[in-house]
Amino acid sequence: MDTIAFLGPNGTFTHEAALNLKGKLVSYCSIPSVMKSVEDGLNTKGIVPIENSVEGPVGLTLDLLVHRFNLKIEGEIIIDINHNLLSSHDVNVEDIQDVFSHTQALAQCQNYLEQRNMKPHFTLSTAAAAKSISEMKNAAAIGTLKVAELYGLKVIEKNIQDIDNNKTRFVVLSKNDAEITGKDKTSIVFSIFDDNPGGLHDILGIFAENHINLTKIESRPSKEGLGKYIFFVDFEGHQKEKKLKNVLNIIKTKTSFTKVLGSYPLAY
Repeated sequence: MDTIAFLGPNGTFTHEAALNLKGKLVSYCSIPSVMKSVEDGLNTKGIVPIENSVEGPVGLTLDLLVHRFNLKIEGEIIIDINHNLLSSHDVNVEDIQDVFSHTQALAQCQNYLEQRNMKPHFTLSTAAAAKSISEMKNAAAIGTLKVAELYGLKVIEKNIQDIDNNKTRFVVLSKNDAEITGKDKTSIVFSIFDDNPGGLHDILGIFAENHINLTKIESRPSKEGLGKYIFFVDFEGHQKEKKLKNVLNIIKTKTSFTKVLGSYPLAY
């Protein structure tokens, strides 16, 4: 049986995403510790957030995949992010003065909190927020319906996020590449030569010339100085396909650094 490390504790959105996988779930307190447990062989898989439709990429996940861990993305899971106002007491919304949650959850409910003059307080996770309010009457937590169930909290109001179309993409990590399914995506990261004007345009042109559909491109600092960036690109297809093999070989000759993060089935 697979053992699957996830960013915990129980009741977090990562836990909710991990419930889609078959295996024994093991909670870890940080993204690096999830990845390290897989690299060290303590768990066969790990699941961590990589992108949110409102807040953007999870920079820590991206940086660790590039600079620290040699793991493969073997799958992706996308879930709807619905935030709920939770309390340990039977109170009305108007009674709530202080609200506890993870930084991103608070940010995604900022307008809701401001309009009701609620004071936000940061916690390490939505589950930690749920624990912290157990003895507080005029306080609430923002979290999932699952965390309300786990910690015996009452749901004061559902779906309080400022933007309804809020989704988070999680990646499943392991030491192995996923096999071709015919409906796959590949993720790579690369950097271009400093003395090559138009270098990024040239790389993107390779995809266009070969009729390969890009599904995402973003940049992050390379940590080698101001103005130096690395580029993350997702595109349709599997790295073992002949056309993509040729494209990746060409890209490697035109970049100073290239790393294939994995090929894996598309999430639907």
